[in-house]
Amino acid sequence: MGVSDLSFDTLKVRAGYDPREHNFSVAVPVYQTASFDLGDTDRAGRLFSFSEFGYLYTRVGNPTVDVLEKRVAALDGAAAAIAVGSGMAAVTYTLFNVAEGGGRVLTTAQVYGGTFDSFKKIYPNFNIDIDQVEDLDNLEEWRSKIKPDTKAVFIETISNPNAAIADIEALAEIAHENDIPLIVDNTFATPYLLNPIKYGADIVVYSATKALNGHGNAIAGLILESGKFNWANGKFPQFTAPIYMFRDSTGHERSFLEAFGSAPFTTRVRMNYLAYFGAALGPFDAYLTLLGLETLSERVQKQVSNAEKIIKYLETKEEVAWVRHPAAKDSKYKLLAQKYLPKGAGAIFSFGLNATEEQINNFIDSTSIFSYHANVGDARSLIINSPKTTHGELTPEEQEFAKIPPETLRLSIGIEDANDLIADLDKAFKSTFSDKSEDVA
Repeated sequence: MGVSDLSFDTLKVRAGYDPREHNFSVAVPVYQTASFDLGDTDRAGRLFSFSEFGYLYTRVGNPTVDVLEKRVAALDGAAAAIAVGSGMAAVTYTLFNVAEGGGRVLTTAQVYGGTFDSFKKIYPNFNIDIDQVEDLDNLEEWRSKIKPDTKAVFIETISNPNAAIADIEALAEIAHENDIPLIVDNTFATPYLLNPIKYGADIVVYSATKALNGHGNAIAGLILESGKFNWANGKFPQFTAPIYMFRDSTGHERSFLEAFGSAPFTTRVRMNYLAYFGAALGPFDAYLTLLGLETLSERVQKQVSNAEKIIKYLETKEEVAWVRHPAAKDSKYKLLAQKYLPKGAGAIFSFGLNATEEQINNFIDSTSIFSYHANVGDARSLIINSPKTTHGELTPEEQEFAKIPPETLRLSIGIEDANDLIADLDKAFKSTFSDKSEDVA
C-alpha cells in the first residue's frame, strides 16, 4: 500500500521508515554521529553535485531526523518537511526565507508572545517589516493591508493563548489573490485535529516541542511545504536565481526551483538557513519526538475531552469572568471550529479571573496537579499567567492589542483524569476565594 492509502494512525507509527534500510531495526535507530563517511571520491562527487542523495553532516541532514521529517510530511499531506532545533527557529527560518532581501509580512497580534516580540525586535533589523491586522476575523482588513511588497500572510491556526480560530480557507484565497503564500503555525492543532494544507495553506510550521512530542522532553521545530505554490511568479527571485552549486552535468547553473522543483522552499531553508544559522535538531531529540508521535491521536483525543469538561466546570464559577475556547458557550468561533476542527479545537485555552494580582498568584500556587511552567501540549496539565510569562515581553498596550488582559490564565490540559483536574482547580478556587465563598453562603 502507498502512503496515500494509509490512515492517520498508521502513518504516525509507520510513515517515513523502512526497517530494511536500517539493518532491520524495529525501532528507528538514533544516528548519533556528527558526520558521515563519503565512501570514495566518485561518490563524494555525486553527493556534492546532488546527483545522488546521501548524508554528509548532521547539521544539514541525519537519518533519524529524516524519518521525523518524512513522517510529519505524510501526516500533513505535505510535499516535503525539514526539522530544525526549535519552533522559533521554524518560524524565523520560514519568514526569512520568504521575505529575504526585504519586504513585508502581514500577520495578527494573536500569536505566541515570543513570535510577537520577534516581530518588533528582529525582523526590522533584516529589512523585513511586520504589519498586523487589528481584527483577526475581519477578512476585508486582511485584504486591505496587503501591500505591493507583502511577501506572505502568517497566522496561527489556533491562537496562543486565546484559542481564536483563523479562517484558513478564506485567508488562503486572499493571499493567493496577491500571489503570496499563506504560512500557518499549526502547533496547537497538530495534524491530528487539522490539516491546513487541505484548506490552502502553503507553508506549515510546528513547535514540535509541544503536542507533536507531547512529553516535555525535547525542543524541536518543523517546516512543511505543500508543493503547490508558484514561487516563479516574479515576487520571489531567491527561488529562481541560478546557483553555482546546483550545476547540472553540462555545467548549467540551476535555481532552487530547477534543482528541487518538488521541495524548493524547505530545501532552500536547509541549504541556506539551517546550514549557516545552524539551529540543527539533534538525532536523539528527533527520536524522542518520533516516540511522542506514535501516541499523538490518543493523547490529543483525551486532552480535548478533558478540556471540554474543564471548560464546562469553569463556566459554573462566578469568579470566572470569561473563558476563551471554541467549546465555551459564548464563543464566536463555533462555526469555524465545526468546519476546520470537527474532532475538537485543541486542549489549550485561557480564562479570566475576577481577582487581584495577589489572588491570581495564590490561585496558581494553590494547584498541585497542574504544573506551573511555560509549555503547552504536554501529557501533564499546565497552568500559567500569560501576561506575566509567555506574553510578558509585550507592553500593556500590546497585550491589550493582542486581547490578553491582566486577569488571563492559560491552561494546557493533559491526559490525567478530568475529575482530578477539576478537583485541583476547585481546591484553588476555595483557597483563593474562601472569604468570598463564606460571605455568599
